Amino acid sequence: MFKNALAEGIGTFSMVFCGCGAMTVNEITNGEIGHIGIAIIWGLIVMAMIYAFGEISGAHFNPAVTIGFAVSGKFNWNKVPLYVSAQILGALLAIVILWILFPESESYGHTYPRDGFAPYKAFILEALLTYFLMLVIINVSTGSKELGTMAAIAVGSVILLEAMFAGPITKASMNPVRSIAPAFISGNLEHLWLYITAPILGALFAVYTALVLRK
Repeated sequence: MFKNALAEGIGTFSMVFCGCGAMTVNEITNGEIGHIGIAIIWGLIVMAMIYAFGEISGAHFNPAVTIGFAVSGKFNWNKVPLYVSAQILGALLAIVILWILFPESESYGHTYPRDGFAPYKAFILEALLTYFLMLVIINVSTGSKELGTMAAIAVGSVILLEAMFAGPITKASMNPVRSIAPAFISGNLEHLWLYITAPILGALFAVYTALVLRK
């Protein structure tokens, strides 16, 4: 269990540090990385972390995914608090280090709806994004583990794709801890509620869909 929690913490740390780090560097350099570059970085770091930790912890790195696996019966509910705690700590540590490195940043990759895009629309979009992501994850995973070439490429590609088209609208979070950490460090908490609830609901709906299709 310690190894599993450590793997989840390191994997989530790496994902948030690189993904939110790219957004932070893009912010302070006036767009030198660019939207497409940020989307590619998110996809590649997730792919790399699945390769690195899929056989140890299952490479969830996302409370919505962990809860989804538990609801599907593929993951022990007793392990959920440990996994989620490790994910939160890993994400928070990543943003704290970004705060130390880049104190001039105002956001550290925090998530929020585009101006003029209503929060309820952002909620729907984030739920759908996570639905697509979880649907892929649960169909390419082995039990509750994302591992192997298929899972890494499929999941990384979906995240890159969704970040590419939805990033300018909602930042394409799909992950509560990826939104919680920068929100708390930057103090931008206004829309955090939707970035916590929408991914979880989207993941649960994906699990239900997968179960229906397999009956």
